[in-house]
Amino acid sequence: MSGLPAMTPGAEPDSGFCWPEALSAPVRNLSDFSRLWVALSGGLDSTLLLHVAAHFHGAAGTVNAVHINHQLQSNASETEAFCRALCADLEVRLVVERVSVESSNDRAGSGGIEEAARRARYGVLEELMQPGDILLMAHHGDDQAETVLFRMLRGSGVAGLAGMPASRVLGAGRLVRPLLHLERSELEHWAQAAGLSWTDDPSNTDERFDRNFLRHRVLPLVRSRWPGLNRRLCHTADACAESETLNRKLAALQWQSLGGEWERLSTSGLKALSAVEQKNLIRWWVRERGFQPPSVGDWRQSLHDLLFAREDREPELRAEGFSLRRFQGDLYLVIEKLPLPQVPMALEPGPSRRWGEWSLKLEPVANPKSLPPPIRIFTRQGGERIRFHPDGPSRSLKKWLQELRVPPWERARLPLVFAGSDGAAELIAVGDLWRSEQYSGGAHAAGWRLVVERECD
Repeated sequence: MSGLPAMTPGAEPDSGFCWPEALSAPVRNLSDFSRLWVALSGGLDSTLLLHVAAHFHGAAGTVNAVHINHQLQSNASETEAFCRALCADLEVRLVVERVSVESSNDRAGSGGIEEAARRARYGVLEELMQPGDILLMAHHGDDQAETVLFRMLRGSGVAGLAGMPASRVLGAGRLVRPLLHLERSELEHWAQAAGLSWTDDPSNTDERFDRNFLRHRVLPLVRSRWPGLNRRLCHTADACAESETLNRKLAALQWQSLGGEWERLSTSGLKALSAVEQKNLIRWWVRERGFQPPSVGDWRQSLHDLLFAREDREPELRAEGFSLRRFQGDLYLVIEKLPLPQVPMALEPGPSRRWGEWSLKLEPVANPKSLPPPIRIFTRQGGERIRFHPDGPSRSLKKWLQELRVPPWERARLPLVFAGSDGAAELIAVGDLWRSEQYSGGAHAAGWRLVVERECD
C-alpha cells in the first residue's frame, strides 16, 4: 500500500485540506446524470477520483463505484478487499465484477493479455451503463502521452493518434475522463497532501508488457530530453482528433451522396473517389458497424482488388469479426457467423430449432388431423430444384437465387427445408425468401405452418 501519511481506506482528507480547483472543477461541474459511477482499480488515480466524486456528489446518493477483478494478480483479493473497505467508509455503493481473461497469445510483450483484459473490462462496463449514467475513469495526462506514443509505434493512423477522448458514448451511458489535463505527479502530490492510501498493481512494473516498457524505460528518457512531453503529445492528440472529426464528416457526406446502405456500398461510386477518400469512407463504414478497420498495411492491395479485380473474381478483405466482399457491383460488409450444423437437422412440432443465425419452427394450424411428414433442414449441396406451386414446373434453385441477387456467401448459409421421405422429399422453404403455400398462411393443405426467422445483424 502506498501514500503517506497513511489513513484508513475511506477516511476523508484533513479538515484543513482543500481540493485544488484544477482537480475538483471537472468533477464538481458534472450534471445531467442519473447515476455517477467511478471505475475503481484501487490505485492512486482512481482512489483519488472516487474521493473527489464522493465529496461533491455523495450527498445526493448518486455516486457508485465498480471494481473489475481480472483475477490475474497475486494481490487481486487484497485489492478487492481494499476497494470494498474504501467504498464502505465513503458510503458509496460498490459493484464488484470478476472476469476470466483469456488470451490467444501468451507472449506478454505482444499485448495479448493486456488487450484481452481491456476487452473484458470494457465489456462489463458497457453492460453496466444505463441511460443517464456517467462513468468516470481516472486516465490522466501521462496515460494519454503513453497511449499516443504506443499507438504511433504500432503504426496507427489519425484516429489512433487522437488518443483517448475526454468523453464518449459507453453502452447506454457516457464515459468521462476528467483528469486528462493533469499529470500523474500532480495527482500523487494531492493524494499525499490529503493523506489518502491506495494499492499498487505489481504488474505495472513488469517491463515485458509494452506499455510498462514505454512507461518506465522510454518515456523518462524522452522527457529528460524534451521537457513538457505530455503537453506536446496531448497537442498532437488534439490535432489528430480534429482531423478525425473532419474525416468522419466527409465520409458521412460521401456515404449519403453514394446512396450507401447499412450492409453494402456501390463500387462504381467508390471508384469515382480518390484512393485516400476510398480508405477514409470504408474505415468510417466499418467503425459505424461497430468493428475496427484493418491495419493500414492491409488496405493497399486488398482495396484495389475489391474495386478493380475482374468480374469473375471474388476478392475479399478479412478482418476481425467481419470481411469485405464484392458482388454484382456492390461492396458488402459481411459479419462473421457461427458455423452451421455439419449434418441435416430434423424439424418436429415443438420449440424452435437454431440453424446458424436462423430460427425455424413447425406449429399446428386449426387442429391438424395428422402429424406432418418427416421434415429436415439442409444447406445447399448443388442441383436443388424449387417448385413454386404443387402442380407447377420446377426450376433451378441456383438460377433463382442468382436472379434475386443473393450473394454467394448468403446462399451457402440459407436453410433449405425439405418435407417427405428421402426418395420423394420436396423443397418447402428457402430461408425466409420463400415458403410453400402448403406450409404458410393458413396452411390449409398440410395443417402445419412453417415459421422461418432470421436474426438481424
